Amino acid sequence: MRFSSETTDGGVTERRFTLDGVPGVLWSPAGAVGGRPLVLQGHGGGQHKLAPGLVQRARRWVARCGFAVAGLDAPGHGERPRTAEDEWFPAAVGELLANGEPIGERVARHTAALAERAVPEWRAVLDALQRLDEVGADGPVGYWGLSLASVVGVPLAAAEPRITAAVFGLAGHGSLDRPAARVDAAVEFVVQWDDELVPREAALALFDAFGTRAKVLHANPGGHLEVPAAQVASSARALHRHLTGTGA
Repeated sequence: MRFSSETTDGGVTERRFTLDGVPGVLWSPAGAVGGRPLVLQGHGGGQHKLAPGLVQRARRWVARCGFAVAGLDAPGHGERPRTAEDEWFPAAVGELLANGEPIGERVARHTAALAERAVPEWRAVLDALQRLDEVGADGPVGYWGLSLASVVGVPLAAAEPRITAAVFGLAGHGSLDRPAARVDAAVEFVVQWDDELVPREAALALFDAFGTRAKVLHANPGGHLEVPAAQVASSARALHRHLTGTGA
């Protein structure tokens, strides 16, 4: 893990890094020493590790809770190179939507290919982060990620027993059912009832597939990009509860 920059503002230190060519960012309390809870934060399709909402949430977890938070650019996103498929995919999906054609299978194939590359990247980064003094090897690990970040996060949580709590949502496809059955972490799952990208039945089937008994579903009216701010705040509090064992 090579750190390329470090800035501190408002008691929060942001350090950008690369590991095996994968760019990432770590937020932690300024001058932090000793272990603490770590949140791995994924981003949605077309976004990147420093999307404004993700930065705001990461800084809040650090400043108010003393957590460490890490983000990575998914393959084909942010600072990472894009393949011809990466360049073509958004336009192809937009054309299907404009023509009223189903997009589920096309989206599922594309995002599953990204997840296959991203899961081992996240595991390698987790190994490296837990060797840092300000993170430590013994603290609880959580995962936050909706949409594309859930397509990555579900198989990651299935493969990674260090993740004990996760927020997923805005996702659903039969290809995720098998890894979901192996997830033992506490899960809060978010569904947008009128999601134009993920059929409601597919999202509910994915929730049902999770093997953990510690799971809860939150459903809200609206489309894929209309997750209410109150839902985001509620999910953040749920992840905090699971990682700290408190209701604060």
